[in-house]
Amino acid sequence: MGRMSESVPVRCPACRREHVYAAPSYPCVCGAPVAPPLDPRGAATVVSHRVWDEDWIAVRCEACGRLDEWPYPELGCPCGTLLRIPVAGEEPPAQPAASVAMVDAGTRDRPAFQPVTIRTARDAVTAAALYLRWLGYRDIRRADQRPPSGIGLAARGILAQVDPTVRPASLRDVECLWLTAMTESTGCVYFSLAGYADDARVRADALGVPLFVLDLTGTPQPMNEPADQLDAAGG
Repeated sequence: MGRMSESVPVRCPACRREHVYAAPSYPCVCGAPVAPPLDPRGAATVVSHRVWDEDWIAVRCEACGRLDEWPYPELGCPCGTLLRIPVAGEEPPAQPAASVAMVDAGTRDRPAFQPVTIRTARDAVTAAALYLRWLGYRDIRRADQRPPSGIGLAARGILAQVDPTVRPASLRDVECLWLTAMTESTGCVYFSLAGYADDARVRADALGVPLFVLDLTGTPQPMNEPADQLDAAGG
């Protein structure tokens, strides 16, 4: 069995309110649930600003031994403070897997995708990153080049753009992603919360850019044929 979620007491350092927190579980590619091991003796810290590398933690699946990176456990206090929950025995960062391993993980007996509910822009990025990992991409990170809108993610063989705004992605957004991917000789995929302008969808079809819409459950919905193919075949 994989590691199941456990509950620990958490005190907000800002308002001193007491909470009981259980870390969410995420599905390993083997199907077992994985959750960060919480430190019941540690103190929660306040998240005052975002640093991408600090938003993720390496956790080993107890069922199959695979080491992957997952969102760092956090809790929003009613006083408005965002708390980072202490983790016991942090693992070193996961190493990128070989291309063959990524293909195998994406195409052989994949379990059903387990989404994360989208309430914030960060949740949208987390949902897209989890989906890419479910497809078989292992070394997900923030993209080197910042896109004109939204947030860029990258992994070996793929460049993704996540647009968490309420504005449908434009023709220019799709073309800029495709051009950047062509420059880096990699594939690309677009995730949007608000959908796509009609001309953006037509252009994406012509360029072979997979388009997904993130619903509020955190499940990416394919919006064109390239997206259907990626969803079915994996990375």
